[in-house]
Amino acid sequence: MKNTIRDVLVDGKLPCARAFAVAKEMGVNPLEVGRVATEEGIKISRCQLGLFGYPEGARPVEKMKDKVTDELRKEVRSRLVDGQLSCKAAWQIAAELKAAKMLISATAEDLNIRIRDCQLGCFV
Repeated sequence: MKNTIRDVLVDGKLPCARAFAVAKEMGVNPLEVGRVATEEGIKISRCQLGLFGYPEGARPVEKMKDKVTDELRKEVRSRLVDGQLSCKAAWQIAAELKAAKMLISATAEDLNIRIRDCQLGCFV
């Protein structure tokens, strides 16, 4: 797995989407890819929810804020656990509503809701 991860690095970092592709290709949980990357000193970049790993000052989630709807707010609120939304739940909402993952993140941000439990283990 280490070599597969190293083969897909961009500027020495592992983009979130590529980490998930490695997990799928190898048939492992994405958390395992994140764990191996961490052990190897490789940082995850370009979070698909737009939460971290972008060039300094860039916040792609900001571009989605004007697309937040009441339907999205309702859906995000319905998935909260202890007032927070898990990364996995955000992805599920995006898939179910055929919406961009960053739009779900923007909705959570609009509601002052924290996203937790990164599927790659980057944050809890």
